[in-house]
Amino acid sequence: MKKPLAVALVGPTASGKSSLAVKIAKHFTGEVVSADSMQIYKRMDIATAKVTAEEMQGVPHHLIDFVEPWESFSVAEYKALALSCIGDIVKRGKLPVLAGGTGFYVDTVINNTSFLDYEKTDIRKKLLLRAENEGVEALWNELSKVDKESAEKIHKNDLKRIVRALELYDTTGRTMTEQRRLSHLEESGYSFCIIGLTAENRQFLYDRIDRRVDLMLKNGLLEEARSFFGSEHSQTAKQAIGYKELKPYFDGVLTLEEAAENLKRETRRYAKRQLSWFRRNENINWLYIDKESEETLFIKSLEIIENFIEKAKGESDEENPEL
Repeated sequence: MKKPLAVALVGPTASGKSSLAVKIAKHFTGEVVSADSMQIYKRMDIATAKVTAEEMQGVPHHLIDFVEPWESFSVAEYKALALSCIGDIVKRGKLPVLAGGTGFYVDTVINNTSFLDYEKTDIRKKLLLRAENEGVEALWNELSKVDKESAEKIHKNDLKRIVRALELYDTTGRTMTEQRRLSHLEESGYSFCIIGLTAENRQFLYDRIDRRVDLMLKNGLLEEARSFFGSEHSQTAKQAIGYKELKPYFDGVLTLEEAAENLKRETRRYAKRQLSWFRRNENINWLYIDKESEETLFIKSLEIIENFIEKAKGESDEENPEL
């Protein structure tokens, strides 16, 4: 193979990625690199379904449980750390298994997306102040004049993305559209075999999600959520599904049953968004958790990886024939 092999295992929450990743890593003497934007935070264990030491089965896992909940953490920082981990795993002769459901994290690593490093100024504060005084649509109109393509992709009320695009342009003179194009020019240094887990019958996945939420509550999610709200945490950590849905219960607004149902509904919606994201990638080899047993899913995963290796070797041989 021209490039070192890496496996990426993706899919929605509760689809069984963690378990399958461990099996693949054990078979190929590999290590798992997490691609979950919430499992990076310390002590947020139950809500994020963080893999336990027992579930790891001795397989080293990276990029889990290393950021304090009150600290900010960017996708650019994740990419740098993930590629560093993958490079180290390959250097030691082992197989990296990138596993997780945060599509942006996964795509950033697989596509080797680059991020413009620019010095932050007070431009963001000024833009936010203008939004208060003039309205968000006024900023959107301004963005449409300098970067029409990005404006068409951003809702007129999406203040965060509008401000980010204008901040980039005002700071660097580069539009978000141009930055996206430039960010994908450099190819990845790895050959990623991508496997996705999904369910042909969506209700099958939703039932798994509901059972997982019930198990989380049984295993102490309420206590973990109380502790979370009693401490300092970043805006990103606040987005973790599993905490904010329980707050109305703590506030006496909803019963526990109502809050739990809200949590299940929001988790199902999140799974739907995850599937929509990953379905855009034509390179994913999909396996169906409602059609196969766990053992069969594992066997088919091995077949996909081995076929990927053989195909890559064949292409390499064609480009570099022996003299």
